[in-house]
Amino acid sequence: MATLYTHQDSNTRKTWLLMSVFLIVVIAIGFAFARVYNNPNILYVFVAFSILMNITGYWFSDKIALSIAGAKPATREEYFDLYNVVQNLSITAGLPMPKLYVIPDNAPNAFATGRDKDHAVVAVTTGLLAIMNKVELEGVIAHELSHIGNRDMLVSTVAVVLVGFISIISDMFIRTTMWGGRSNDDREVSPLIMVVGLVLSILAPIAATLLQLAISRKREYLADASGALLTRYPQGLASALAKLRDYSVPMQKQSTAIAHLYISNPFGEGSSFGKKLGNLFSTHPPLEYRINVLMENK
Repeated sequence: MATLYTHQDSNTRKTWLLMSVFLIVVIAIGFAFARVYNNPNILYVFVAFSILMNITGYWFSDKIALSIAGAKPATREEYFDLYNVVQNLSITAGLPMPKLYVIPDNAPNAFATGRDKDHAVVAVTTGLLAIMNKVELEGVIAHELSHIGNRDMLVSTVAVVLVGFISIISDMFIRTTMWGGRSNDDREVSPLIMVVGLVLSILAPIAATLLQLAISRKREYLADASGALLTRYPQGLASALAKLRDYSVPMQKQSTAIAHLYISNPFGEGSSFGKKLGNLFSTHPPLEYRINVLMENK
């Protein structure tokens, strides 16, 4: 019978498998486009640019996310209970105390960010603090600390690098094709290669984005499992997720740039039809699924 430990191990393996497939796809596309245009420098230049761009984003990820979310520093005096919960769980998890921020929003939600455990940030909304009891708050914070402990920010950044690279290469191919569709030695490119290249250029960014979203969903399951192990009380996190599910109202300040960081979808769960249609394009697995996994292993 599956346990939280086996879910954790399984999700870790699946995530790195997805990352490996992702990397292979990137190399294959880059190699194919470089051959079409008979210029290997295309691959090198855009890989370097993509990595540089995303390293910059990674280094300042916490400041960017906090600014987009409109978060404010949380003092111990004003948020004493929150501070104590985070401090106690950080000690239990063997992690440095992260910086605490509060987002003025009635929609309950939370996220963790930062480039590593020594530069981590946990932000929660005022709505979350208003509706969660202590046990549920511990479950949410344990989930966020698990993201920090599992180094999810690093994995997410690598995924962004790969998605960005695929999108740049695809855009380059489409634009160059529209300008004439010739390789560097002025030989006509085979019509079949051009058609395949155009189709691949259109579909590759979509497939890459879906794969990135799949990785994000796997990290949420992993953080749920790790968080439950940290508190030794899966019911607490399950109860918190149930409240998030029942609230299901979008946050006032939304952004697709940081949507994947939150514990639940900041755009809301949506209608029944919307849930089924949107699951493929969601950064989060359905809350009901996550609750069921936690309760099956209580």
